Amino acid sequence: MNQSTAPAVSIVVPFHNEEVNIPLLYDEITRTMAGITAAYELIFVDDKSTDGSVDAILALVRRDPRVVCVKLRRNHGQTGALAAGFDHARGEIVISMDGDLQHDPADIPALLQPVREDTCDIASGWRKERIDPFLSRKLPSRIANWIMARFSGLDIHDFGTTFKAYRRDILSQVRLYGDLHRFIPALALAYGARVREVPINSRKRQHGRSHYTIMRTFRVMFDLITIRFLLKYITRPLHFFGRPGLLCLVGGVGTGLFLVAKKLLLGGDVFTQHAPLLMFAVLLVLAGVQLVCFGLLGEMLTRVYFESSQRTIYAVEKVIRHGDPLASPRAEAGGEAGEGTA
Repeated sequence: MNQSTAPAVSIVVPFHNEEVNIPLLYDEITRTMAGITAAYELIFVDDKSTDGSVDAILALVRRDPRVVCVKLRRNHGQTGALAAGFDHARGEIVISMDGDLQHDPADIPALLQPVREDTCDIASGWRKERIDPFLSRKLPSRIANWIMARFSGLDIHDFGTTFKAYRRDILSQVRLYGDLHRFIPALALAYGARVREVPINSRKRQHGRSHYTIMRTFRVMFDLITIRFLLKYITRPLHFFGRPGLLCLVGGVGTGLFLVAKKLLLGGDVFTQHAPLLMFAVLLVLAGVQLVCFGLLGEMLTRVYFESSQRTIYAVEKVIRHGDPLASPRAEAGGEAGEGTA
């Protein structure tokens, strides 16, 4: 493949201590892609492995000009490794997958098809028939996916899998940090992306050791709060902090007025008889003031961010001007008919 020509498909695979799996995965991918297109590239990202993963990737680079090695300076985790791979990918369609052979490259055509046919912008893999143990993996995964669907507003069954196909223009609008790679479809949804699930195979790990631990569950819960904030309140943080702040203020002031009225009407020593209630009212007022202040600070930071980065809070699909064929009545009618039939 001519290196000056951008490939049609980029396949991004992050690796961390997967020395044995790298050549095996390469062989499976190349066999699958041989029946699809020769215009593809493999972006293999080494996430600071401590085994021979880098050497295994470099051996493939020497053999195949379609293989690109992105070597990270330190271990950044899966999100950082994927972000590095995405930034170096040149294909119009970008596929991401794990490097532990649990994703079957034979499923690549199924993920590519809906994106190529323009029926979706993101084809997300769905491990419909998981082979993992029910109590330790399947049940927690179902609960977590249900919670993530409710929080993100994206009704898909499998947020956890990395195996997805993206249209490049959508992927370029999503900036990754933390552990947000599993929420890329939800983040892209804010830009009007069309997401479709595609059933994929689930395979057992044959070589190496799994990198997933119980601590990932806690990170996911924190990410859920982040996603909820990013999707609903990123441009209006005062709405996020202001509501509980006002509730605290109303509760604190109301409690204080109640105590003042009782003192005036019934007498008695409020500080002695209702000391805990008085302290509670003071704490509510302080908490309310702080939350409202956080919201105002967030509003100012949001304003500075959007103005300094020149970033808009909307995503433009097309710009139609006078004389553009798309502005003609025939094109407009055809668009409406197409939308109706779809």
